[in-house]
Amino acid sequence: MSPLTLRQALVRRRYLLGGWPWRAALYLLSSVPAGLAVLVAVLLLATVGGALTLVLVGLPLLLTLALIGVPVAAVERRRLRLIDPGPLGDPHRAPERAGLTAWLRTRLREQATWREFGYALLFAVVLWPLEGLLAGGVLALCGGLLATPLVMAAVTGGEEVRVLKLYLAESYPGAFAAALLGLALLPLSAYPLGWAAVARAALTRALLSPDTGGVDARIQELGRSRMRLVDAFEAERRRIERDLHDGAQQRLVALSMTLGLARLESPAEPLGGLLAKAHEEAGEALVEIRELIRGIHPQVLTDRGLAAAVEDIADRSAVPVDVELDLPERLPQPVETAVYFAVCEALANVAKHSGAGRARVTGRVDGARLTVEVRDDGDGGAATAGGTGLQGVADRLSVLDGRLLLSSPPGGPTVLRLDVPRVPAHLVE
Repeated sequence: MSPLTLRQALVRRRYLLGGWPWRAALYLLSSVPAGLAVLVAVLLLATVGGALTLVLVGLPLLLTLALIGVPVAAVERRRLRLIDPGPLGDPHRAPERAGLTAWLRTRLREQATWREFGYALLFAVVLWPLEGLLAGGVLALCGGLLATPLVMAAVTGGEEVRVLKLYLAESYPGAFAAALLGLALLPLSAYPLGWAAVARAALTRALLSPDTGGVDARIQELGRSRMRLVDAFEAERRRIERDLHDGAQQRLVALSMTLGLARLESPAEPLGGLLAKAHEEAGEALVEIRELIRGIHPQVLTDRGLAAAVEDIADRSAVPVDVELDLPERLPQPVETAVYFAVCEALANVAKHSGAGRARVTGRVDGARLTVEVRDDGDGGAATAGGTGLQGVADRLSVLDGRLLLSSPPGGPTVLRLDVPRVPAHLVE
């Protein structure tokens, strides 16, 4: 349950019975010393800094004046909690490096700094006098009326007393009548003070809230950075694949050929048996490293595209797989790679967990999006959690603004659908 705010309290019947009217009055009255302090600081920094600019001593003072909105806004966010406990976020971003120079450079380039500077000037010149006049006037009116009997007793000795310099109370009945009027006005004035405080708080939030455009820019930058990480990861995968293909695989091929020639030259036992065993193990290692290269980044995907690569993994699947991919043209490399490894994961799960007798892979480009579906006739019950690797597939597709949809009721069938933009947004930019 979120904390109650003054705006919410004002529409409740028990508003006058709680502490909200006093909190509203305190919020408005506390603006007076705070605003007066800001006004003095602004005048001193502007006057002294401007006068000393010619000897360069005033430049730091003018720089301080430009940044005065930062501490003022910090205080205002805390003062706002008197009537609105909801957090008001800090719009400033952290400097890229430590040190005063980096902090100053970051702050002076931010739009939020100049918005807070404008708020500080508005606060110093306009807001606090109005708030002080309103809250002080209401409290002076009610307090003056309530204090009339006390003034008559303590100051005039029971003789006539001027009430708020407006009229004379010539006796105690007249003084108590003024006090009763003040007592009646006190709850009535609580509502105007409350709504004035609500309006003041709304203005503070409007001027000091974090810029949503800045947040959107950060989100976009985060998406671009994620895509750069994926691109760097894929580049590293391809580099490893090339190194294994051109290095370790070629050496194993050469070793296998050398061992085969050695077997022909030395057929006698026991050396011939050892050479035969070593030749077989070299052949097995060569098969394994070729499978590893294909798993890292298959050459068929680079050379012939997604459809040929999916048909290749379907041919090697332990479960019979039918493939129908209608792809009239090559897709961007990030899309082909992400969809290929998603299909690999899906078919691996079919073979390991589904108990299916057959699977089917279909896909087509519909307008601006690519849809690929993997269906099997297995037992169902698949989930993105549980170690199947589908969550990783979903995360990888999300980087491309794609999504993974899974339907796998108990008893089957299981349908895994991949929906990806044909050309991701970051490639359009």
